[in-house]
Amino acid sequence: MLTLGIESSCDETAAAVVEDGRRVLASVIASQAARHGTWKGVVPEIAAREHVKAVLPVIRKALDDAGVTLADLGLIAVTREPGLVGALLVGVAAAEALSLATGTPVVGVNHIEAHIGAPWLADGNAPSYPLISLVVSGGHTHFFLSSGPCDHLLLGATLDDAAGEAFDKIAAVLGLGYPGGPAVEKAARAGNPDAFRFKRPLLDPKALDVSFSGLKTAVKYRCFEQDPDGRPLKDMRPGVRTEDVAASFQAAVVDTLVTKAALACALHRTPRIAIGGGVACNGPLREALLAKGKAAGFEVFLTPPKLCTDNAAMVASQGYFRFRERGPDTLPLVVRPRASWPRAGAVAQPLPHG
Repeated sequence: MLTLGIESSCDETAAAVVEDGRRVLASVIASQAARHGTWKGVVPEIAAREHVKAVLPVIRKALDDAGVTLADLGLIAVTREPGLVGALLVGVAAAEALSLATGTPVVGVNHIEAHIGAPWLADGNAPSYPLISLVVSGGHTHFFLSSGPCDHLLLGATLDDAAGEAFDKIAAVLGLGYPGGPAVEKAARAGNPDAFRFKRPLLDPKALDVSFSGLKTAVKYRCFEQDPDGRPLKDMRPGVRTEDVAASFQAAVVDTLVTKAALACALHRTPRIAIGGGVACNGPLREALLAKGKAAGFEVFLTPPKLCTDNAAMVASQGYFRFRERGPDTLPLVVRPRASWPRAGAVAQPLPHG
Protein backbone atom coordinates (compact mmCIF):
# COMPACT_ATOMS: atom_id res chain seq x y z
CA MET A 1 0.00 0.00 0.00
CA LEU A 2 1.20 3.48 -0.89
CA THR A 3 0.46 6.18 1.69
CA LEU A 4 0.65 9.90 1.07
CA GLY A 5 1.66 11.70 4.26
CA ILE A 6 0.97 15.40 4.88
CA GLU A 7 2.53 17.38 7.74
CA SER A 8 1.77 21.02 8.61
CA SER A 9 1.65 21.18 12.40
CA CYS A 10 4.16 24.02 12.86
CA ASP A 11 6.57 25.67 10.41
CA GLU A 12 7.41 22.91 7.94
CA THR A 13 5.11 22.02 5.06
CA ALA A 14 5.89 18.42 4.17
CA ALA A 15 4.60 15.59 2.00
CA ALA A 16 5.90 12.06 1.55
CA VAL A 17 5.04 8.77 -0.10
CA VAL A 18 5.75 5.64 1.94
CA GLU A 19 5.24 2.02 0.90
CA ASP A 20 3.78 -0.43 3.44
CA GLY A 21 4.57 1.88 6.33
CA ARG A 22 8.36 1.49 6.17
CA ARG A 23 9.89 2.19 2.74
CA VAL A 24 10.19 5.91 1.98
CA LEU A 25 9.76 6.55 -1.75
CA ALA A 26 9.80 10.34 -1.49
CA SER A 27 10.01 12.97 1.25
CA VAL A 28 9.71 16.70 0.54
CA ILE A 29 9.95 19.49 3.13
CA ALA A 30 9.45 23.23 2.65
CA SER A 31 10.93 24.94 5.71
CA GLN A 32 9.81 28.33 6.97
CA ALA A 33 12.77 28.87 9.33
CA ALA A 34 14.04 31.90 7.41
CA ARG A 35 10.61 33.56 7.56
CA HIS A 36 10.42 33.28 11.34
CA GLY A 37 14.05 34.12 12.16
CA THR A 38 13.33 37.83 12.57
CA TRP A 39 10.99 37.05 15.48
CA LYS A 40 13.24 34.32 16.95
CA GLY A 41 10.29 31.95 16.99
CA VAL A 42 7.32 30.75 14.96
CA VAL A 43 4.59 33.31 14.24
CA PRO A 44 1.34 31.28 13.88
CA GLU A 45 -0.36 33.56 11.33
CA ILE A 46 2.70 33.64 9.08
CA ALA A 47 3.07 29.87 9.41
CA ALA A 48 -0.51 29.25 8.29
CA ARG A 49 -0.17 31.56 5.27
CA GLU A 50 3.09 29.91 4.21
CA HIS A 51 1.45 26.48 4.44
CA VAL A 52 -1.34 27.63 2.11
CA LYS A 53 1.28 28.63 -0.47
CA ALA A 54 3.38 25.49 -0.16
CA VAL A 55 1.06 22.56 0.51
CA LEU A 56 -0.04 21.71 -3.05
CA PRO A 57 3.39 22.19 -4.67
CA VAL A 58 4.97 20.04 -1.95
CA ILE A 59 2.39 17.27 -2.45
CA ARG A 60 2.86 17.42 -6.22
CA LYS A 61 6.64 17.15 -5.89
CA ALA A 62 6.39 14.21 -3.47
CA LEU A 63 4.20 12.31 -5.94
CA ASP A 64 6.54 13.16 -8.83
CA ASP A 65 9.65 12.15 -6.87
CA ALA A 66 8.04 8.83 -6.00
CA GLY A 67 6.94 8.27 -9.60
CA VAL A 68 3.29 7.76 -8.64
CA THR A 69 -0.06 9.46 -9.14
CA LEU A 70 -3.02 10.09 -6.87
CA ALA A 71 -4.69 7.05 -8.42
CA ASP A 72 -1.89 4.82 -7.07
CA LEU A 73 -2.49 5.80 -3.45
CA GLY A 74 -4.23 3.50 -1.02
CA LEU A 75 -4.27 5.93 1.91
CA ILE A 76 -3.79 9.57 2.88
CA ALA A 77 -2.39 10.31 6.35
CA VAL A 78 -2.33 13.82 7.79
CA THR A 79 -1.23 15.37 11.07
CA ARG A 80 -4.25 16.63 12.95
CA GLU A 81 -2.84 17.04 16.50
CA PRO A 82 -1.11 18.69 18.28
CA GLY A 83 0.17 21.90 16.74
CA LEU A 84 -0.80 25.41 15.65
CA VAL A 85 -4.48 25.41 14.80
CA GLY A 86 -4.18 27.45 11.61
CA ALA A 87 -1.27 25.37 10.40
CA LEU A 88 -3.02 22.08 11.13
CA LEU A 89 -6.15 23.17 9.29
CA VAL A 90 -4.21 23.72 6.06
CA GLY A 91 -2.86 20.17 5.96
CA VAL A 92 -6.16 18.64 7.02
CA ALA A 93 -8.08 20.64 4.40
CA ALA A 94 -5.70 19.43 1.70
CA ALA A 95 -6.02 15.81 2.82
CA GLU A 96 -9.81 15.96 2.96
CA ALA A 97 -10.03 17.59 -0.48
CA LEU A 98 -7.83 14.91 -2.03
CA SER A 99 -9.85 12.20 -0.32
CA LEU A 100 -13.17 13.57 -1.56
CA ALA A 101 -11.79 13.97 -5.08
CA THR A 102 -10.26 10.50 -5.35
CA GLY A 103 -12.19 8.35 -2.87
CA THR A 104 -8.95 7.52 -1.02
CA PRO A 105 -9.44 6.87 2.72
CA VAL A 106 -7.91 9.26 5.26
CA VAL A 107 -6.49 8.83 8.76
CA GLY A 108 -5.59 11.62 11.17
CA VAL A 109 -2.23 11.18 12.88
CA ASN A 110 -0.88 12.36 16.21
CA HIS A 111 2.33 14.28 15.51
CA ILE A 112 4.09 13.05 18.66
CA GLU A 113 3.22 9.44 17.93
CA ALA A 114 4.56 9.86 14.40
CA HIS A 115 7.97 10.83 15.82
CA ILE A 116 8.02 7.56 17.78
CA GLY A 117 8.19 5.41 14.64
CA ALA A 118 10.71 7.57 12.75
CA PRO A 119 13.87 5.61 13.77
CA TRP A 120 12.80 2.66 11.63
CA LEU A 121 12.18 4.51 8.39
CA ALA A 122 15.87 4.59 7.46
CA ASP A 123 16.29 0.85 6.89
CA GLY A 124 12.68 -0.33 6.82
CA ASN A 125 13.18 -2.85 9.62
CA ALA A 126 10.54 -3.39 12.28
CA PRO A 127 11.45 -2.57 15.89
CA SER A 128 11.49 -5.12 18.69
CA TYR A 129 8.88 -4.38 21.34
CA PRO A 130 8.58 -3.36 24.08
CA LEU A 131 10.83 -0.33 24.09
CA ILE A 132 11.08 3.12 25.63
CA SER A 133 10.29 5.96 23.23
CA LEU A 134 11.63 9.46 23.86
CA VAL A 135 10.20 12.29 21.75
CA VAL A 136 12.18 15.48 22.30
CA SER A 137 11.55 18.55 20.14
CA GLY A 138 10.71 22.23 20.21
CA GLY A 139 7.24 21.59 21.54
CA HIS A 140 7.45 18.18 23.19
CA THR A 141 9.49 16.17 25.65
CA HIS A 142 7.70 12.86 26.32
CA PHE A 143 8.66 9.39 27.53
CA PHE A 144 6.52 6.43 26.44
CA LEU A 145 6.51 2.68 26.92
CA SER A 146 5.81 1.37 23.41
CA SER A 147 4.38 -2.12 22.95
CA GLY A 148 3.49 -1.77 19.26
CA PRO A 149 3.18 0.80 16.46
CA CYS A 150 -0.10 2.12 17.93
CA ASP A 151 0.33 1.10 21.56
CA HIS A 152 2.12 3.68 23.69
CA LEU A 153 1.81 4.45 27.41
CA LEU A 154 2.73 7.92 28.59
CA LEU A 155 5.35 7.63 31.35
CA GLY A 156 6.51 11.20 31.79
CA ALA A 157 6.70 14.60 30.13
CA THR A 158 7.96 18.11 30.64
CA LEU A 159 6.15 20.14 33.27
CA ASP A 160 6.86 23.43 31.48
CA ASP A 161 9.25 24.15 28.60
CA ALA A 162 10.12 21.40 26.15
CA ALA A 163 13.84 20.83 25.66
CA GLY A 164 13.82 22.38 22.18
CA GLU A 165 11.90 25.39 23.44
CA ALA A 166 14.57 25.89 26.11
CA PHE A 167 17.27 25.76 23.41
CA ASP A 168 15.41 28.41 21.40
CA LYS A 169 15.02 30.70 24.40
CA ILE A 170 18.65 30.42 25.46
CA ALA A 171 19.77 31.02 21.88
CA ALA A 172 17.69 34.21 21.85
CA VAL A 173 19.17 35.35 25.16
CA LEU A 174 22.70 34.71 23.89
CA GLY A 175 22.01 36.34 20.52
CA LEU A 176 22.77 33.15 18.58
CA GLY A 177 19.83 33.22 16.19
CA TYR A 178 16.97 30.90 15.26
CA PRO A 179 16.41 27.96 15.25
CA GLY A 180 18.09 27.73 18.62
CA GLY A 181 19.10 24.09 18.80
CA PRO A 182 21.67 24.08 16.00
CA ALA A 183 22.87 27.57 17.00
CA VAL A 184 23.54 26.57 20.61
CA GLU A 185 25.22 23.32 19.56
CA LYS A 186 27.50 25.19 17.16
CA ALA A 187 28.52 27.75 19.80
CA ALA A 188 29.00 25.02 22.41
CA ARG A 189 31.71 23.34 20.32
CA ALA A 190 34.08 26.15 21.26
CA GLY A 191 32.97 26.28 24.90
CA ASN A 192 33.68 24.54 28.19
CA PRO A 193 30.72 22.45 29.41
CA ASP A 194 32.12 22.60 32.95
CA ALA A 195 32.42 26.40 33.05
CA PHE A 196 29.07 26.62 34.86
CA ARG A 197 27.59 23.76 36.81
CA PHE A 198 23.92 24.44 36.27
CA LYS A 199 21.67 22.33 38.47
CA ARG A 200 20.18 19.36 36.61
CA PRO A 201 16.37 19.57 36.79
CA LEU A 202 15.86 15.87 37.54
CA LEU A 203 12.92 16.40 39.92
CA ASP A 204 11.71 13.14 41.47
CA PRO A 205 14.52 10.55 41.05
CA LYS A 206 11.91 7.80 40.66
CA ALA A 207 9.70 9.58 38.11
CA LEU A 208 10.16 10.53 34.46
CA ASP A 209 8.79 14.07 34.37
CA VAL A 210 11.31 16.80 33.52
CA SER A 211 11.46 20.60 33.76
CA PHE A 212 13.61 23.07 31.83
CA SER A 213 12.10 26.46 32.71
CA GLY A 214 14.24 26.83 35.84
CA LEU A 215 17.39 25.99 33.90
CA LYS A 216 16.70 28.89 31.54
CA THR A 217 16.28 31.22 34.53
CA ALA A 218 19.48 29.92 36.13
CA VAL A 219 21.44 30.82 33.00
CA LYS A 220 20.19 34.40 33.14
CA TYR A 221 21.00 34.89 36.83
CA ARG A 222 24.40 33.19 36.73
CA CYS A 223 25.73 34.71 33.53
CA PHE A 224 24.20 38.17 33.14
CA GLU A 225 24.54 41.46 34.97
CA GLN A 226 21.66 42.43 37.28
CA ASP A 227 19.92 45.71 37.99
CA PRO A 228 19.62 47.12 41.55
CA ASP A 229 16.51 45.01 42.11
CA GLY A 230 18.34 41.82 41.14
CA ARG A 231 16.76 41.33 37.73
CA PRO A 232 18.96 40.08 34.87
CA LEU A 233 20.09 42.59 32.26
CA LYS A 234 21.16 42.00 28.65
CA ASP A 235 24.88 42.40 29.34
CA MET A 236 27.07 39.42 30.21
CA ARG A 237 28.98 39.44 33.46
CA PRO A 238 32.69 40.26 33.00
CA GLY A 239 34.70 37.25 31.87
CA VAL A 240 31.68 35.19 30.84
CA ARG A 241 31.96 33.68 27.34
CA THR A 242 28.91 32.96 25.23
CA GLU A 243 30.46 29.65 24.11
CA ASP A 244 30.90 28.51 27.73
CA VAL A 245 27.31 29.38 28.59
CA ALA A 246 26.05 27.48 25.54
CA ALA A 247 28.18 24.43 26.34
CA SER A 248 27.21 24.39 30.02
CA PHE A 249 23.52 24.81 29.26
CA GLN A 250 23.62 22.08 26.63
CA ALA A 251 25.41 19.73 29.03
CA ALA A 252 22.67 20.24 31.63
CA VAL A 253 19.91 19.42 29.14
CA VAL A 254 21.76 16.37 27.80
CA ASP A 255 22.53 15.04 31.29
CA THR A 256 18.89 15.38 32.30
CA LEU A 257 17.51 13.59 29.23
CA VAL A 258 20.08 10.77 29.33
CA THR A 259 19.60 10.22 33.06
CA LYS A 260 15.85 10.00 32.64
CA ALA A 261 16.20 7.72 29.61
CA ALA A 262 18.31 5.27 31.61
CA LEU A 263 15.84 5.49 34.49
CA ALA A 264 12.95 4.70 32.13
CA CYS A 265 14.70 1.57 30.90
CA ALA A 266 15.49 0.48 34.46
CA LEU A 267 12.02 1.16 35.91
CA HIS A 268 10.25 -0.71 33.13
CA ARG A 269 12.91 -3.38 32.60
CA THR A 270 13.13 -2.53 28.93
CA PRO A 271 16.53 -2.96 27.25
CA ARG A 272 15.72 -0.72 24.27
CA ILE A 273 15.11 2.99 23.78
CA ALA A 274 14.35 4.98 20.62
CA ILE A 275 14.66 8.74 20.31
CA GLY A 276 12.99 11.04 17.81
CA GLY A 277 12.13 14.71 17.37
CA GLY A 278 14.13 17.76 16.35
CA VAL A 279 16.38 17.75 19.43
CA ALA A 280 17.33 14.15 18.60
CA CYS A 281 19.61 15.75 15.97
CA ASN A 282 21.81 17.13 18.75
CA GLY A 283 25.24 15.50 18.47
CA PRO A 284 26.22 15.52 22.18
CA LEU A 285 22.82 14.06 23.09
CA ARG A 286 23.20 11.23 20.58
CA GLU A 287 26.75 10.49 21.74
CA ALA A 288 25.85 10.59 25.44
CA LEU A 289 22.81 8.35 24.97
CA LEU A 290 24.84 5.76 23.04
CA ALA A 291 27.55 5.82 25.70
CA LYS A 292 25.01 5.46 28.51
CA GLY A 293 23.31 2.59 26.72
CA LYS A 294 26.61 0.77 26.30
CA ALA A 295 27.48 1.26 29.98
CA ALA A 296 24.01 0.43 31.35
CA GLY A 297 23.17 -2.40 28.95
CA PHE A 298 20.34 -1.00 26.86
CA GLU A 299 20.17 -0.68 23.07
CA VAL A 300 19.73 2.78 21.55
CA PHE A 301 17.90 3.47 18.28
CA LEU A 302 18.59 6.93 16.82
CA THR A 303 16.41 8.61 14.22
CA PRO A 304 18.44 9.67 11.16
CA PRO A 305 18.95 13.46 11.29
CA LYS A 306 16.89 14.06 8.14
CA LEU A 307 13.90 12.40 9.83
CA CYS A 308 14.30 14.06 13.24
CA THR A 309 12.74 17.37 12.30
CA ASP A 310 9.08 17.54 11.28
CA ASN A 311 8.49 15.50 8.14
CA ALA A 312 5.66 13.69 6.39
CA ALA A 313 7.37 10.32 6.01
CA MET A 314 6.81 9.61 9.71
CA VAL A 315 3.18 10.75 9.33
CA ALA A 316 2.61 8.41 6.39
CA SER A 317 4.20 5.54 8.31
CA GLN A 318 2.12 6.05 11.43
CA GLY A 319 -1.02 6.55 9.36
CA TYR A 320 -0.44 3.20 7.64
CA PHE A 321 -0.27 1.34 10.96
CA ARG A 322 -3.25 3.25 12.36
CA PHE A 323 -5.25 2.31 9.26
CA ARG A 324 -4.30 -1.37 9.53
CA GLU A 325 -5.40 -1.48 13.15
CA ARG A 326 -8.50 0.71 13.18
CA GLY A 327 -9.49 1.54 9.61
CA PRO A 328 -10.13 5.00 8.11
CA ASP A 329 -11.34 8.05 9.95
CA THR A 330 -14.68 9.69 9.23
CA LEU A 331 -14.68 13.09 7.57
CA PRO A 332 -14.48 15.84 8.57
CA LEU A 333 -11.42 15.34 10.74
CA VAL A 334 -11.36 17.14 14.06
CA VAL A 335 -8.25 19.26 14.56
CA ARG A 336 -6.95 19.24 18.15
CA PRO A 337 -4.15 21.80 18.60
CA ARG A 338 -3.82 21.15 22.34
CA ALA A 339 -4.00 17.38 22.41
CA SER A 340 -2.91 16.25 25.86
CA TRP A 341 -2.89 13.10 27.94
CA PRO A 342 -3.23 12.28 31.63
CA ARG A 343 0.16 12.29 33.31
CA ALA A 344 1.69 9.06 34.49
CA GLY A 345 1.19 8.29 38.16
CA ALA A 346 1.35 4.86 39.68
CA VAL A 347 -0.10 3.54 36.42
CA ALA A 348 0.95 4.85 33.00
CA GLN A 349 -1.82 6.35 30.86
CA PRO A 350 -2.51 5.39 27.23
CA LEU A 351 -1.88 7.75 24.35
CA PRO A 352 -5.38 8.52 23.02
CA HIS A 353 -6.66 8.22 19.48
CA GLY A 354 -9.83 8.96 17.66
